[in-house]
Amino acid sequence: MPEYTYHEQTDIKNIELIRNICDELPPYVKKFFRSIQQSKSSRTRLGYARDIKTFFEYICEAYTDVPCESPKDVTLEILSSIDAMFIDDYMDYLQVYRKDGRVITNGKASIKRKITALSVFYSYFYRNDLVSQNPVAKIERPRLHDKQIVRMDAAETANFLDTVEYGINLTDKQLQYHKKNKTRDLALLTLMLSTGIRISECIGLDINDVDIENTSIKITRKGGKEAIVYFSDESIDPLIAYMEERKKIEPQKGHENALFLSSQKRRISIRTVENLVKKYSQSAVPLKHITPHKLRSTYGTALYQETSDIYLVADVLGHSDVNTTRKHYADIDNERKRMARNKVQLREK
Repeated sequence: MPEYTYHEQTDIKNIELIRNICDELPPYVKKFFRSIQQSKSSRTRLGYARDIKTFFEYICEAYTDVPCESPKDVTLEILSSIDAMFIDDYMDYLQVYRKDGRVITNGKASIKRKITALSVFYSYFYRNDLVSQNPVAKIERPRLHDKQIVRMDAAETANFLDTVEYGINLTDKQLQYHKKNKTRDLALLTLMLSTGIRISECIGLDINDVDIENTSIKITRKGGKEAIVYFSDESIDPLIAYMEERKKIEPQKGHENALFLSSQKRRISIRTVENLVKKYSQSAVPLKHITPHKLRSTYGTALYQETSDIYLVADVLGHSDVNTTRKHYADIDNERKRMARNKVQLREK
């Protein structure tokens, strides 16, 4: 049995889920997914599959010209006959609807993502002359307001790491877990804060991805591209301490190579890391909602403030488009501009 990396295992799981969803949809849907399998990650394709299934379920509920008992009954002729008003009604439906006895709600960002999936889907069939129109191209999509970027400043970052290391202000129950896991937690969270890696990149690390001598780690970026990322000297001691501890742990089968392990001796999960960040940040930075992605923003901000090199920040964070980086750190540019307002003196005082 071949030994797969975390990211390979994730891809295999996602592909199986996509196939299961496609089995509930008309056969022509599989053609669409074959067309994007080289250009979209398995995670993105899985999101598309779920969103397209939701749309087909809505057609069964709301389309009156031809009755459809199940999503499999939705023909290409039905897709061709759907107009922009039907898509508008679908967007309205997505805000609040019931499914299997549960109330499901979607905000503007979620609705926009679902409509994007539908747009890519319709574009494929319209481009290949399989439908006569693309109604999604005619609608106005939700406009999202730019959110304030939440990040920790230097003092807050220090307080956060002190809490991780010493358990400051944790409850008695939290301290029990802290005593058992603080070496792991300090290594993991210091590494995230000193590199800006994504949570998926962090939990996907294997033991042999860490090169202490060259202060670097090998990670797998979004889309499957491998990259070498360098961590700071502050991460060295916590990593060495944890890796010594890690040698004494006998992991469960299939998790032998994982760097960071859970209490169950399995590769640590996204949910566990999210809970760790929540626990420590609520004690250290109670007025800010800090998530693993906010650790990434904290690092990006600090690096930009120290270097003023937006291209370096984009490269280190793995942004394919520097404009993405610039949008996230534009407010820092504005602050620097404000501070520079009196640097040019017009008249001698």
